[in-house]
Amino acid sequence: MNSRLFILLLAALFFSVATIGAPEAQAAEERSYLLATASTGGTYYPVGVAIATLTKVKLQPTHKIGMSAINSAGSGENIKLLRDNEAQFAILQGLYGYYAWNGAGPLEQDGPQKELRSVSMLWQNVEQFVVVADKAKTGTISDLEALKGERMALGKKNSGTIGSNRFLLKNLGIDADSAFELVYVGYGPSADALQNGQVAGMGTPAGSPTGAVTKAFAAMGDKITMLDFTDEQMKKADGGLDLWTRYVIEAGTYPGQAKDFQTIAQPNFLAVRADLDEEAVYMITKTIYENLPFLNAIHKATKVMALEKALAGLPMPLHPGAAKFYKEAGLDIPDRLMPQ
Repeated sequence: MNSRLFILLLAALFFSVATIGAPEAQAAEERSYLLATASTGGTYYPVGVAIATLTKVKLQPTHKIGMSAINSAGSGENIKLLRDNEAQFAILQGLYGYYAWNGAGPLEQDGPQKELRSVSMLWQNVEQFVVVADKAKTGTISDLEALKGERMALGKKNSGTIGSNRFLLKNLGIDADSAFELVYVGYGPSADALQNGQVAGMGTPAGSPTGAVTKAFAAMGDKITMLDFTDEQMKKADGGLDLWTRYVIEAGTYPGQAKDFQTIAQPNFLAVRADLDEEAVYMITKTIYENLPFLNAIHKATKVMALEKALAGLPMPLHPGAAKFYKEAGLDIPDRLMPQ
C-alpha cells in the first residue's frame, strides 16, 4: 500500500499543478460524496481510492465536487449503504447489481432497488479459488468436493464475495454453508489464514492481479494452486445469467505461476444513487474517461477500461449525467439502459 500511496500523492501533486491558473467555475455549492468499495486487500478499494482522488484533484478546485473512498464488506453492504444514503457511489459486482435492480437472490426481501443507477462498467471480477495443492487432484473447481468439512475463507458476512461464491458453488452442486466451516474474513486475512494453515482454501474474486493472492503465492509457492474451470463448469456456474465468461490469468501474473489459470469472471461496475445531481455525475464520468492513464497507473485491472466498453453488461439504467456524457461521446445507448 505504501507504493500505491506514493503514486497517489505524486499524481495529486501533478494534477494540482496542472490546475493552477484554471478559470474558476461559477460559484457552486460544495458537493462531497462517499464511494463505497470493499476490503483493503482486494481490487475495489485501491481503484475506489484512485477514482476518489482523481475526482478531488480535478473537480474540487473548479467545480467544488469532492469524493472520498471508504472500505466496506463489499457489494452486499454497498447496496444497503446506497439505499440508506450513507454512500452516494459504490462499486458493485454485476451479480449484485442484477439482484438489487430485480429484488432477487439475497435481496429478495428488500424488493427491487429502483433508486440505483449505473455510471460505468469498470473491470472484470476474476474468480480465484486458491486451495492447498495436495487437495487439488484434478486442478479444477470440482476439487472443492474433496475439501468438504474443511475451513474455507469465502468472504466476509454480508459481502458480495460470500454472496457470489455461494451462488457459483450452489450452481455446481455445493452448498458452501453446509459443506465447509466458513471463516468470515476479508482478503488480506484470508491469505494470512491460508499461510498459517487455518483454512484449506480461499475464494477471492477481484481484478487480477490481486494483492492477497500475490501475497499467498509469494509465501507458499507450489504448496497452493488456483483451480481452473472447464467450459462445462463455467456454463453450470453461471446459472443462465450470462454474467460469467472465460478469463485467462496468464502465467507469471502471480509469483511462481508457471502456467495459465483458466478461470471465469463477471463484470464490476460503478453505481450511484438516482437522486444525485446530474451535473456532478456528468463531470465525474467525463473526468474518469479523460484520465484513464491515471487509473491504469494505480491498478492493472483498470487497463481493460475503455470508452467503447463502458456500457457492456450494465445491469440497471444509466444515471442521466452519465448518459449525457456517453451521448456526447457518440455511444449508442441501448433502450434498456436509457435513464428512467
